[in-house]
Amino acid sequence: MSEAMPAHGVVERESMEFDVVVVGAGPAGLSAAIRLKQLDPDISVCVVEKGGEVGAHILSGCVLEPRAFRELLPDADPGAIEFSVPAGDDRFMLLTEKTGFRLPTPPQMHNDGNYIVSLGNVVRFLGAQAEAAGVEIYPGFAAAEVLFEDGRVTGIATGDMGVGKDGRHTELFQRGMDLRATYTVFAEGCRGSLGKQLIARYGLNDGADPQTYGIGIKELWEVPAASHTPGLVMHSIGWPLDRKTYGGSFLYHLGGNLMAYGFVVGLDYENPYFSPFEETQRFKTHPMIRPYFAGAKRISYGARALNEGGFQSIPKLVFPGGVLVGCEAGFLNVPKIKGTHTAMKSGMLAAEAIAEALAGDRPATLDGFPAKVRASWLWPELESVRNIRPGFARFGIWGGLMNAAFETYITRGKSPWTLRNHADNATLKKARDATPIAYPKPDGMLTFDRLSSVFVSNTNHEENQPAHLTLRDPSIAISVNWAEYRSPETRYCPAGVYEIVGADVGDPKLQINAQNCVHCKTCDIKDPTQNIDWVTPEGSGGPNYPGGM
Repeated sequence: MSEAMPAHGVVERESMEFDVVVVGAGPAGLSAAIRLKQLDPDISVCVVEKGGEVGAHILSGCVLEPRAFRELLPDADPGAIEFSVPAGDDRFMLLTEKTGFRLPTPPQMHNDGNYIVSLGNVVRFLGAQAEAAGVEIYPGFAAAEVLFEDGRVTGIATGDMGVGKDGRHTELFQRGMDLRATYTVFAEGCRGSLGKQLIARYGLNDGADPQTYGIGIKELWEVPAASHTPGLVMHSIGWPLDRKTYGGSFLYHLGGNLMAYGFVVGLDYENPYFSPFEETQRFKTHPMIRPYFAGAKRISYGARALNEGGFQSIPKLVFPGGVLVGCEAGFLNVPKIKGTHTAMKSGMLAAEAIAEALAGDRPATLDGFPAKVRASWLWPELESVRNIRPGFARFGIWGGLMNAAFETYITRGKSPWTLRNHADNATLKKARDATPIAYPKPDGMLTFDRLSSVFVSNTNHEENQPAHLTLRDPSIAISVNWAEYRSPETRYCPAGVYEIVGADVGDPKLQINAQNCVHCKTCDIKDPTQNIDWVTPEGSGGPNYPGGM
Protein backbone atom coordinates (compact mmCIF):
# COMPACT_ATOMS: atom_id res chain seq x y z
CA MET A 1 0.00 0.00 0.00
CA SER A 2 1.40 3.34 -0.99
CA GLU A 3 1.21 6.71 0.68
CA ALA A 4 -1.00 7.89 -2.21
CA MET A 5 1.80 9.94 -3.79
CA PRO A 6 1.73 9.89 -7.60
CA ALA A 7 4.81 8.42 -9.24
CA HIS A 8 6.77 10.59 -11.67
CA GLY A 9 5.03 10.67 -15.03
CA VAL A 10 1.84 9.08 -13.71
CA VAL A 11 -1.48 10.90 -14.03
CA GLU A 12 -2.51 12.08 -10.58
CA ARG A 13 -5.86 10.80 -9.37
CA GLU A 14 -8.78 13.12 -8.91
CA SER A 15 -9.98 13.36 -5.36
CA MET A 16 -13.34 13.56 -3.57
CA GLU A 17 -13.80 14.40 0.11
CA PHE A 18 -16.32 12.84 2.50
CA ASP A 19 -16.81 12.59 6.22
CA VAL A 20 -17.01 8.81 5.93
CA VAL A 21 -16.11 6.32 3.21
CA VAL A 22 -17.49 2.79 3.49
CA VAL A 23 -15.77 -0.02 1.58
CA GLY A 24 -18.32 -2.66 0.64
CA ALA A 25 -22.09 -2.47 0.12
CA GLY A 26 -22.92 -5.53 2.19
CA PRO A 27 -25.10 -5.76 5.32
CA ALA A 28 -22.45 -4.24 7.60
CA GLY A 29 -21.40 -1.41 5.30
CA LEU A 30 -24.90 -0.34 4.35
CA SER A 31 -26.10 -0.55 7.95
CA ALA A 32 -23.26 1.76 8.94
CA ALA A 33 -24.16 4.20 6.16
CA ILE A 34 -27.88 4.23 7.01
CA ARG A 35 -27.25 4.65 10.73
CA LEU A 36 -24.89 7.56 10.12
CA LYS A 37 -27.57 9.39 8.16
CA GLN A 38 -30.16 8.62 10.85
CA LEU A 39 -27.90 10.16 13.48
CA ASP A 40 -26.92 13.20 11.43
CA PRO A 41 -28.27 13.78 7.90
CA ASP A 42 -25.49 16.30 7.26
CA ILE A 43 -22.71 13.69 7.52
CA SER A 44 -21.43 13.02 3.99
CA VAL A 45 -21.18 9.28 3.37
CA CYS A 46 -19.88 7.40 0.33
CA VAL A 47 -20.11 3.63 -0.20
CA VAL A 48 -17.87 2.02 -2.80
CA GLU A 49 -18.78 -1.47 -4.06
CA LYS A 50 -16.72 -3.67 -6.40
CA GLY A 51 -19.78 -5.55 -7.72
CA GLY A 52 -21.48 -4.25 -10.83
CA GLU A 53 -24.56 -3.47 -8.73
CA VAL A 54 -25.41 -3.55 -5.05
CA GLY A 55 -25.98 -7.23 -4.21
CA ALA A 56 -24.09 -8.65 -7.20
CA HIS A 57 -21.38 -10.24 -5.02
CA ILE A 58 -23.54 -11.10 -2.01
CA LEU A 59 -23.77 -14.80 -1.22
CA SER A 60 -25.22 -16.48 1.84
CA GLY A 61 -27.68 -19.22 2.85
CA CYS A 62 -29.57 -17.28 4.23
CA VAL A 63 -31.80 -17.45 7.29
CA LEU A 64 -32.04 -13.94 8.69
CA GLU A 65 -32.40 -13.27 12.38
CA PRO A 66 -34.17 -9.89 12.12
CA ARG A 67 -33.03 -8.37 15.43
CA ALA A 68 -30.53 -5.88 14.03
CA PHE A 69 -32.65 -5.24 10.92
CA ARG A 70 -35.55 -4.12 13.12
CA GLU A 71 -33.28 -2.02 15.31
CA LEU A 72 -32.05 -0.22 12.20
CA LEU A 73 -35.35 0.03 10.32
CA PRO A 74 -38.20 -0.50 12.80
CA ASP A 75 -40.88 0.36 10.22
CA ALA A 76 -39.59 -2.04 7.55
CA ASP A 77 -40.71 -5.65 7.14
CA PRO A 78 -37.96 -8.13 6.19
CA GLY A 79 -40.70 -10.58 5.21
CA ALA A 80 -41.86 -8.21 2.47
CA ILE A 81 -38.55 -8.33 0.57
CA GLU A 82 -38.81 -10.42 -2.59
CA PHE A 83 -38.51 -14.20 -2.02
CA SER A 84 -38.50 -13.81 1.79
CA VAL A 85 -40.65 -16.24 3.80
CA PRO A 86 -40.96 -16.92 7.53
CA ALA A 87 -38.85 -19.87 8.64
CA GLY A 88 -41.04 -22.86 9.42
CA ASP A 89 -40.27 -26.58 9.62
CA ASP A 90 -36.80 -26.84 11.19
CA ARG A 91 -34.93 -30.12 10.62
CA PHE A 92 -31.48 -31.25 11.71
CA MET A 93 -30.16 -34.48 10.21
CA LEU A 94 -27.24 -36.83 10.80
CA LEU A 95 -26.45 -38.72 7.59
CA THR A 96 -24.60 -41.98 7.08
CA GLU A 97 -23.66 -43.22 3.62
CA LYS A 98 -27.00 -44.97 3.04
CA THR A 99 -29.45 -43.49 5.50
CA GLY A 100 -29.94 -40.74 8.05
CA PHE A 101 -31.51 -39.80 11.35
CA ARG A 102 -33.32 -36.70 12.51
CA LEU A 103 -31.71 -35.23 15.62
CA PRO A 104 -33.04 -32.59 18.01
CA THR A 105 -32.32 -29.18 16.56
CA PRO A 106 -29.61 -27.46 18.66
CA PRO A 107 -30.97 -24.41 20.52
CA GLN A 108 -28.69 -22.02 18.64
CA MET A 109 -30.20 -23.22 15.35
CA HIS A 110 -33.86 -22.71 16.27
CA ASN A 111 -35.39 -20.36 13.73
CA ASP A 112 -38.67 -19.26 15.28
CA GLY A 113 -39.27 -15.67 14.21
CA ASN A 114 -36.55 -15.76 11.54
CA TYR A 115 -36.89 -15.41 7.77
CA ILE A 116 -35.48 -17.35 4.85
CA VAL A 117 -34.25 -14.62 2.53
CA SER A 118 -32.21 -13.84 -0.50
CA LEU A 119 -29.44 -11.88 1.17
CA GLY A 120 -28.70 -10.22 -2.18
CA ASN A 121 -32.24 -8.84 -2.19
CA VAL A 122 -31.96 -7.76 1.45
CA VAL A 123 -28.82 -5.85 0.54
CA ARG A 124 -30.53 -4.32 -2.50
CA PHE A 125 -33.30 -3.16 -0.17
CA LEU A 126 -30.75 -1.68 2.25
CA GLY A 127 -29.01 0.03 -0.66
CA ALA A 128 -32.24 1.73 -1.68
CA GLN A 129 -32.79 2.85 1.92
CA ALA A 130 -29.27 4.25 2.07
CA GLU A 131 -29.64 6.19 -1.18
CA ALA A 132 -32.99 7.58 -0.05
CA ALA A 133 -31.23 8.88 3.06
CA GLY A 134 -28.62 10.67 0.95
CA VAL A 135 -25.76 8.16 0.91
CA GLU A 136 -23.71 8.19 -2.30
CA ILE A 137 -23.19 4.60 -3.55
CA TYR A 138 -20.70 3.82 -6.30
CA PRO A 139 -21.11 0.23 -7.57
CA GLY A 140 -18.64 -1.12 -10.09
CA PHE A 141 -15.64 0.55 -8.44
CA ALA A 142 -13.17 -1.63 -6.57
CA ALA A 143 -11.36 -0.21 -3.57
CA ALA A 144 -7.84 -1.18 -4.60
CA GLU A 145 -5.61 0.83 -2.27
CA VAL A 146 -5.65 2.36 1.20
CA LEU A 147 -4.56 5.97 1.48
CA PHE A 148 -2.34 7.06 4.36
CA GLU A 149 -0.97 10.27 5.77
CA ASP A 150 1.41 10.18 8.73
CA GLY A 151 0.37 6.62 9.54
CA ARG A 152 -3.35 7.40 9.55
CA VAL A 153 -5.87 6.01 7.06
CA THR A 154 -7.32 8.88 5.07
CA GLY A 155 -9.54 6.97 2.65
CA ILE A 156 -9.16 4.64 -0.29
CA ALA A 157 -8.34 4.77 -3.97
CA THR A 158 -10.41 2.96 -6.56
CA GLY A 159 -8.56 0.82 -9.07
CA ASP A 160 -7.46 2.01 -12.47
CA MET A 161 -9.55 0.76 -15.39
CA GLY A 162 -8.21 -0.17 -18.80
CA VAL A 163 -4.79 -1.53 -17.82
CA GLY A 164 -3.69 -4.42 -20.03
CA LYS A 165 -2.14 -7.71 -19.00
CA ASP A 166 1.25 -6.27 -19.82
CA GLY A 167 0.69 -3.41 -17.39
CA ARG A 168 0.37 -0.83 -20.16
CA HIS A 169 -2.56 1.52 -20.55
CA THR A 170 -5.10 0.56 -23.21
CA GLU A 171 -7.29 2.98 -25.13
CA LEU A 172 -9.91 2.40 -22.40
CA PHE A 173 -7.62 3.54 -19.59
CA GLN A 174 -9.29 5.50 -16.82
CA ARG A 175 -7.43 6.57 -13.69
CA GLY A 176 -8.95 5.60 -10.37
CA MET A 177 -10.06 8.18 -7.85
CA ASP A 178 -9.02 9.07 -4.33
CA LEU A 179 -11.99 8.95 -1.98
CA ARG A 180 -10.76 10.73 1.11
CA ALA A 181 -12.50 10.73 4.46
CA THR A 182 -12.10 11.57 8.11
CA TYR A 183 -13.00 7.96 8.89
CA THR A 184 -13.08 4.87 6.68
CA VAL A 185 -15.24 1.82 7.42
CA PHE A 186 -13.87 -1.42 5.98
CA ALA A 187 -16.75 -3.80 5.30
CA GLU A 188 -15.35 -5.93 2.49
CA GLY A 189 -16.63 -9.20 3.94
CA CYS A 190 -14.65 -12.30 4.79
CA ARG A 191 -10.90 -12.04 4.02
CA GLY A 192 -11.13 -8.59 2.52
CA SER A 193 -8.02 -7.72 0.55
CA LEU A 194 -7.57 -4.28 2.13
CA GLY A 195 -8.55 -5.55 5.56
CA LYS A 196 -5.89 -8.26 5.30
CA GLN A 197 -3.27 -5.59 4.64
CA LEU A 198 -4.50 -3.37 7.45
CA ILE A 199 -4.48 -6.24 9.95
CA ALA A 200 -0.85 -6.89 9.06
CA ARG A 201 0.21 -3.24 9.01
CA TYR A 202 -1.29 -2.34 12.39
CA GLY A 203 -0.82 -5.72 14.08
CA LEU A 204 -4.56 -6.01 14.67
CA ASN A 205 -4.35 -9.78 15.22
CA ASP A 206 -1.78 -9.44 17.99
CA GLY A 207 -3.22 -11.25 20.99
CA ALA A 208 -6.00 -12.95 19.02
CA ASP A 209 -6.12 -16.51 17.71
CA PRO A 210 -5.57 -17.04 13.99
CA GLN A 211 -8.79 -16.66 12.04
CA THR A 212 -10.15 -19.96 10.77
CA TYR A 213 -12.52 -20.28 7.83
CA GLY A 214 -14.95 -22.42 5.91
CA ILE A 215 -15.94 -22.44 2.28
CA GLY A 216 -19.62 -22.30 1.46
CA ILE A 217 -20.73 -23.49 -1.97
CA LYS A 218 -24.30 -22.65 -2.91
CA GLU A 219 -26.72 -23.51 -5.68
CA LEU A 220 -30.12 -21.96 -6.34
CA TRP A 221 -32.75 -24.34 -7.70
CA GLU A 222 -36.26 -23.83 -9.04
CA VAL A 223 -38.43 -26.68 -7.78
CA PRO A 224 -41.88 -27.87 -8.87
CA ALA A 225 -44.71 -26.14 -7.01
CA ALA A 226 -46.02 -29.49 -5.80
CA SER A 227 -42.80 -30.23 -3.90
CA HIS A 228 -42.10 -26.68 -2.72
CA THR A 229 -42.53 -26.10 1.02
CA PRO A 230 -42.01 -22.39 1.78
CA GLY A 231 -40.24 -22.00 5.10
CA LEU A 232 -38.54 -25.42 5.13
CA VAL A 233 -35.16 -25.23 6.88
CA MET A 234 -32.97 -28.33 6.87
CA HIS A 235 -29.37 -28.79 7.98
CA SER A 236 -27.25 -31.92 8.03
CA ILE A 237 -23.94 -33.18 9.35
CA GLY A 238 -22.11 -36.43 8.67
CA TRP A 239 -21.81 -38.03 5.24
CA PRO A 240 -20.00 -37.43 2.92
CA LEU A 241 -17.45 -35.91 5.32
CA ASP A 242 -15.21 -38.04 7.49
CA ARG A 243 -15.32 -37.79 11.28
CA LYS A 244 -12.47 -35.27 11.47
CA THR A 245 -13.71 -32.83 8.83
CA TYR A 246 -16.07 -30.09 9.98
CA GLY A 247 -19.00 -29.15 7.79
CA GLY A 248 -22.50 -29.90 6.62
CA SER A 249 -25.34 -28.90 4.35
CA PHE A 250 -28.21 -26.45 4.30
CA LEU A 251 -31.40 -26.61 2.28
CA TYR A 252 -33.91 -23.74 2.48
CA HIS A 253 -37.19 -23.19 0.60
CA LEU A 254 -37.67 -19.49 -0.23
CA GLY A 255 -40.61 -17.91 -1.95
CA GLY A 256 -41.06 -18.10 -5.72
CA ASN A 257 -40.60 -21.91 -5.84
CA LEU A 258 -36.92 -21.39 -5.08
CA MET A 259 -34.69 -23.71 -3.06
CA ALA A 260 -31.29 -22.67 -1.76
CA TYR A 261 -28.92 -25.59 -1.38
CA GLY A 262 -25.42 -25.29 0.00
CA PHE A 263 -22.56 -27.20 1.53
CA VAL A 264 -20.03 -25.75 3.96
CA VAL A 265 -16.63 -27.29 4.74
CA GLY A 266 -14.16 -26.08 7.34
CA LEU A 267 -10.90 -25.12 5.64
CA ASP A 268 -8.90 -26.86 8.35
CA TYR A 269 -9.37 -30.18 6.54
CA GLU A 270 -6.26 -32.36 6.19
CA ASN A 271 -6.40 -34.36 2.95
CA PRO A 272 -4.88 -32.43 0.01
CA TYR A 273 -6.95 -34.57 -2.37
CA PHE A 274 -10.19 -33.36 -0.77
CA SER A 275 -12.43 -31.20 -2.98
CA PRO A 276 -15.19 -29.11 -1.36
CA PHE A 277 -16.83 -28.68 -4.75
CA GLU A 278 -16.96 -32.41 -5.44
CA GLU A 279 -18.33 -33.09 -1.96
CA THR A 280 -21.07 -30.52 -2.64
CA GLN A 281 -22.03 -32.44 -5.77
CA ARG A 282 -21.75 -35.88 -4.20
CA PHE A 283 -23.97 -34.92 -1.27
CA LYS A 284 -26.98 -34.50 -3.57
CA THR A 285 -26.83 -38.19 -4.52
CA HIS A 286 -27.65 -39.37 -0.98
CA PRO A 287 -30.89 -41.41 -1.03
CA MET A 288 -32.51 -39.11 1.53
CA ILE A 289 -31.44 -35.93 -0.28
CA ARG A 290 -31.93 -36.75 -3.96
CA PRO A 291 -35.76 -36.54 -3.76
CA TYR A 292 -35.58 -32.83 -2.89
CA PHE A 293 -34.11 -32.19 -6.33
CA ALA A 294 -36.60 -34.30 -8.33
CA GLY A 295 -37.93 -32.29 -11.25
CA ALA A 296 -35.94 -29.23 -10.17
CA LYS A 297 -33.65 -27.04 -12.28
CA ARG A 298 -30.43 -25.40 -11.14
CA ILE A 299 -30.43 -21.70 -12.03
CA SER A 300 -27.43 -20.22 -10.21
CA TYR A 301 -24.20 -21.12 -8.43
CA GLY A 302 -21.66 -19.39 -6.23
CA ALA A 303 -19.04 -19.83 -3.52
CA ARG A 304 -17.67 -17.74 -0.68
CA ALA A 305 -15.33 -18.19 2.25
CA LEU A 306 -16.77 -17.50 5.69
CA ASN A 307 -15.18 -16.72 9.05
CA GLU A 308 -15.40 -19.52 11.60
CA GLY A 309 -12.93 -18.34 14.24
CA GLY A 310 -15.53 -16.57 16.31
CA PHE A 311 -14.92 -14.67 19.54
CA GLN A 312 -11.27 -15.60 20.12
CA SER A 313 -10.23 -14.66 16.57
CA ILE A 314 -11.76 -11.18 16.46
CA PRO A 315 -8.92 -8.72 15.75
CA LYS A 316 -8.57 -5.23 17.15
CA LEU A 317 -11.37 -3.32 15.48
CA VAL A 318 -9.86 0.15 15.29
CA PHE A 319 -6.72 1.83 13.96
CA PRO A 320 -5.93 5.44 13.13
CA GLY A 321 -8.62 6.67 10.77
CA GLY A 322 -10.60 3.47 10.34
CA VAL A 323 -12.58 0.51 11.65
CA LEU A 324 -13.30 -3.11 10.68
CA VAL A 325 -16.92 -4.28 10.72
CA GLY A 326 -18.95 -7.33 9.78
CA CYS A 327 -17.22 -10.39 8.38
CA GLU A 328 -14.15 -8.24 7.76
CA ALA A 329 -13.72 -8.56 11.53
CA GLY A 330 -15.10 -12.11 11.82
CA PHE A 331 -18.43 -11.53 13.58
CA LEU A 332 -20.11 -14.71 12.28
CA ASN A 333 -21.95 -16.78 14.91
CA VAL A 334 -20.91 -20.25 13.70
CA PRO A 335 -23.27 -22.42 15.81
CA LYS A 336 -26.21 -20.30 14.64
CA ILE A 337 -24.91 -20.41 11.04
CA LYS A 338 -25.77 -16.73 10.94
CA GLY A 339 -23.72 -13.58 10.53
CA THR A 340 -26.04 -11.02 8.92
CA HIS A 341 -27.55 -9.78 12.18
CA THR A 342 -24.13 -9.49 13.83
CA ALA A 343 -22.66 -7.78 10.76
CA MET A 344 -25.48 -5.24 10.68
CA LYS A 345 -25.16 -4.56 14.40
CA SER A 346 -21.40 -4.01 14.13
CA GLY A 347 -21.96 -1.51 11.31
CA MET A 348 -24.57 0.34 13.35
CA LEU A 349 -22.29 0.53 16.39
CA ALA A 350 -19.42 1.80 14.23
CA ALA A 351 -21.71 4.49 12.86
CA GLU A 352 -22.67 5.59 16.37
CA ALA A 353 -19.00 5.86 17.39
CA ILE A 354 -18.16 7.78 14.22
CA ALA A 355 -21.07 10.20 14.61
CA GLU A 356 -19.99 10.97 18.17
CA ALA A 357 -16.41 11.51 17.02
CA LEU A 358 -17.41 13.80 14.15
CA ALA A 359 -19.50 15.87 16.54
CA GLY A 360 -16.63 16.05 19.03
CA ASP A 361 -12.86 16.39 18.79
CA ARG A 362 -12.43 13.82 15.99
CA PRO A 363 -9.84 11.51 17.56
CA ALA A 364 -7.58 9.55 15.26
CA THR A 365 -8.60 6.21 16.76
CA LEU A 366 -12.25 5.43 17.44
CA ASP A 367 -11.86 3.72 20.80
CA GLY A 368 -15.55 4.24 21.40
CA PHE A 369 -16.39 1.58 18.80
CA PRO A 370 -14.95 -1.51 20.55
CA ALA A 371 -16.40 -0.21 23.81
CA LYS A 372 -19.84 -0.08 22.19
CA VAL A 373 -19.41 -3.60 20.79
CA ARG A 374 -18.58 -4.98 24.25
CA ALA A 375 -21.57 -3.22 25.78
CA SER A 376 -24.02 -4.53 23.15
CA TRP A 377 -25.77 -7.89 22.76
CA LEU A 378 -23.27 -8.76 20.03
CA TRP A 379 -20.35 -9.44 22.40
CA PRO A 380 -22.00 -11.89 24.84
CA GLU A 381 -23.69 -13.69 21.94
CA LEU A 382 -20.32 -14.54 20.39
CA GLU A 383 -18.55 -15.10 23.71
CA SER A 384 -21.09 -17.68 24.85
CA VAL A 385 -20.55 -19.93 21.81
CA ARG A 386 -16.78 -19.48 21.52
CA ASN A 387 -15.89 -23.10 22.33
CA ILE A 388 -18.31 -24.88 19.98
CA ARG A 389 -16.56 -24.61 16.60
CA PRO A 390 -13.02 -25.29 17.95
CA GLY A 391 -14.47 -28.27 19.79
CA PHE A 392 -15.13 -29.97 16.45
CA ALA A 393 -11.58 -29.21 15.33
CA ARG A 394 -10.16 -30.75 18.49
CA PHE A 395 -12.49 -33.68 19.11
CA GLY A 396 -13.99 -34.58 15.71
CA ILE A 397 -17.71 -34.89 14.97
CA TRP A 398 -18.74 -37.07 17.92
CA GLY A 399 -16.59 -35.31 20.48
CA GLY A 400 -17.58 -31.99 18.96
CA LEU A 401 -21.28 -32.76 19.39
CA MET A 402 -20.73 -33.78 23.01
CA ASN A 403 -18.67 -30.64 23.65
CA ALA A 404 -21.39 -28.50 22.04
CA ALA A 405 -24.03 -30.09 24.28
CA PHE A 406 -21.83 -29.53 27.34
CA GLU A 407 -21.24 -25.88 26.45
CA THR A 408 -24.93 -25.32 25.69
CA TYR A 409 -26.69 -27.14 28.52
CA ILE A 410 -24.12 -27.44 31.33
CA THR A 411 -21.87 -24.38 31.37
CA ARG A 412 -24.24 -22.30 29.19
CA GLY A 413 -21.30 -20.63 27.49
CA LYS A 414 -19.55 -19.71 30.74
CA SER A 415 -16.79 -22.35 30.75
CA PRO A 416 -13.67 -21.07 32.54
CA TRP A 417 -11.56 -22.00 29.51
CA THR A 418 -11.41 -20.96 25.88
CA LEU A 419 -10.48 -23.46 23.18
CA ARG A 420 -7.94 -22.15 20.70
CA ASN A 421 -8.08 -21.79 16.91
CA HIS A 422 -5.37 -22.60 14.39
CA ALA A 423 -4.40 -21.37 10.92
CA ASP A 424 -6.09 -23.38 8.15
CA ASN A 425 -3.10 -23.30 5.79
CA ALA A 426 -1.04 -25.31 8.30
CA THR A 427 -3.32 -28.36 8.47
CA LEU A 428 -2.74 -30.14 5.15
CA LYS A 429 -0.97 -33.47 5.13
CA LYS A 430 1.67 -34.13 2.51
CA ALA A 431 0.31 -35.99 -0.51
CA ARG A 432 2.42 -39.05 0.27
CA ASP A 433 0.65 -39.36 3.63
CA ALA A 434 -2.88 -38.91 2.27
CA THR A 435 -5.32 -41.12 0.38
CA PRO A 436 -6.53 -39.92 -3.05
CA ILE A 437 -10.31 -39.57 -3.37
CA ALA A 438 -12.15 -40.89 -6.42
CA TYR A 439 -15.15 -38.65 -7.07
CA PRO A 440 -18.00 -39.73 -9.39
CA LYS A 441 -18.40 -38.03 -12.74
CA PRO A 442 -21.18 -35.43 -12.96
CA ASP A 443 -24.40 -36.32 -14.77
CA GLY A 444 -25.26 -32.74 -15.82
CA MET A 445 -28.72 -32.94 -14.25
CA LEU A 446 -28.18 -33.37 -10.51
CA THR A 447 -24.41 -33.08 -10.32
CA PHE A 448 -22.21 -30.75 -12.35
CA ASP A 449 -18.64 -29.86 -13.21
CA ARG A 450 -16.90 -26.64 -12.26
CA LEU A 451 -17.02 -24.87 -15.60
CA SER A 452 -20.76 -25.32 -16.12
CA SER A 453 -21.20 -24.09 -12.55
CA VAL A 454 -19.13 -20.97 -13.15
CA PHE A 455 -21.25 -20.30 -16.24
CA VAL A 456 -24.46 -20.02 -14.17
CA SER A 457 -22.71 -17.74 -11.66
CA ASN A 458 -22.62 -15.10 -14.44
CA THR A 459 -18.93 -14.58 -13.73
CA ASN A 460 -17.13 -12.24 -16.07
CA HIS A 461 -13.82 -10.39 -16.00
CA GLU A 462 -12.28 -8.14 -18.61
CA GLU A 463 -9.73 -10.55 -20.08
CA ASN A 464 -7.07 -7.97 -20.91
CA GLN A 465 -6.19 -6.94 -17.36
CA PRO A 466 -3.47 -7.93 -14.90
CA ALA A 467 -4.31 -11.15 -13.05
CA HIS A 468 -5.90 -10.47 -9.68
CA LEU A 469 -4.56 -13.79 -8.37
CA THR A 470 -0.87 -13.30 -7.79
CA LEU A 471 1.94 -15.56 -6.59
CA ARG A 472 4.55 -14.11 -4.27
CA ASP A 473 7.04 -16.66 -5.60
CA PRO A 474 5.88 -18.45 -8.79
CA SER A 475 8.43 -21.26 -8.31
CA ILE A 476 6.71 -22.42 -5.11
CA ALA A 477 3.67 -23.52 -7.13
CA ILE A 478 5.72 -26.46 -8.40
CA SER A 479 8.55 -26.89 -5.88
CA VAL A 480 6.16 -27.03 -2.91
CA ASN A 481 2.49 -27.21 -3.90
CA TRP A 482 2.95 -29.76 -6.69
CA ALA A 483 5.93 -31.67 -5.32
CA GLU A 484 4.65 -32.04 -1.76
CA TYR A 485 0.85 -31.61 -1.92
CA ARG A 486 -0.03 -32.42 -5.56
CA SER A 487 -1.42 -28.91 -6.09
CA PRO A 488 -4.37 -28.75 -3.69
CA GLU A 489 -5.39 -25.40 -5.22
CA THR A 490 -6.71 -27.35 -8.22
CA ARG A 491 -9.19 -29.01 -5.84
CA TYR A 492 -10.07 -26.45 -3.18
CA CYS A 493 -10.86 -23.78 -5.77
CA PRO A 494 -14.57 -24.15 -6.65
CA ALA A 495 -14.23 -22.41 -10.01
CA GLY A 496 -11.43 -24.17 -11.91
CA VAL A 497 -9.09 -21.20 -11.64
CA TYR A 498 -5.98 -23.30 -10.94
CA GLU A 499 -4.86 -25.99 -13.36
CA ILE A 500 -1.68 -28.04 -13.69
CA VAL A 501 -0.60 -28.51 -17.30
CA GLY A 502 2.31 -30.52 -18.64
CA ALA A 503 2.46 -33.05 -15.82
CA ASP A 504 1.89 -35.91 -18.27
CA VAL A 505 5.18 -35.09 -20.01
CA GLY A 506 7.12 -34.48 -16.82
CA ASP A 507 7.01 -30.68 -17.00
CA PRO A 508 4.24 -29.51 -14.66
CA LYS A 509 3.27 -25.84 -14.72
CA LEU A 510 0.55 -23.94 -12.91
CA GLN A 511 -1.96 -22.23 -15.18
CA ILE A 512 -4.15 -19.57 -13.56
CA ASN A 513 -7.53 -19.03 -15.26
CA ALA A 514 -8.32 -15.82 -13.41
CA GLN A 515 -11.38 -15.10 -15.55
CA ASN A 516 -13.19 -17.99 -13.78
CA CYS A 517 -12.75 -16.54 -10.28
CA VAL A 518 -15.96 -16.18 -8.22
CA HIS A 519 -14.13 -14.17 -5.52
CA CYS A 520 -14.50 -16.79 -2.80
CA LYS A 521 -10.97 -16.07 -1.41
CA THR A 522 -10.34 -19.75 -0.56
CA CYS A 523 -6.97 -19.78 -2.33
CA ASP A 524 -5.80 -16.79 -0.30
CA ILE A 525 -6.68 -18.70 2.88
CA LYS A 526 -5.78 -22.36 2.28
CA ASP A 527 -2.55 -22.14 0.27
CA PRO A 528 0.03 -24.04 2.39
CA THR A 529 2.76 -21.39 2.21
CA GLN A 530 0.42 -18.37 1.87
CA ASN A 531 1.97 -17.81 -1.55
CA ILE A 532 -1.30 -16.77 -3.24
CA ASP A 533 -2.59 -13.22 -2.86
CA TRP A 534 -6.10 -12.31 -3.96
CA VAL A 535 -6.32 -8.64 -4.96
CA THR A 536 -9.20 -6.74 -6.51
CA PRO A 537 -9.72 -7.01 -10.26
CA GLU A 538 -11.28 -4.19 -12.25
CA GLY A 539 -14.52 -2.95 -10.77
CA SER A 540 -17.68 -4.90 -11.70
CA GLY A 541 -15.62 -8.02 -12.46
CA GLY A 542 -16.55 -11.34 -10.92
CA PRO A 543 -19.90 -13.05 -10.34
CA ASN A 544 -23.26 -11.39 -10.85
CA TYR A 545 -25.66 -13.19 -8.56
CA PRO A 546 -29.37 -12.78 -9.30
CA GLY A 547 -32.19 -12.12 -6.88
CA GLY A 548 -32.77 -15.32 -4.96
CA MET A 549 -29.10 -15.95 -4.21
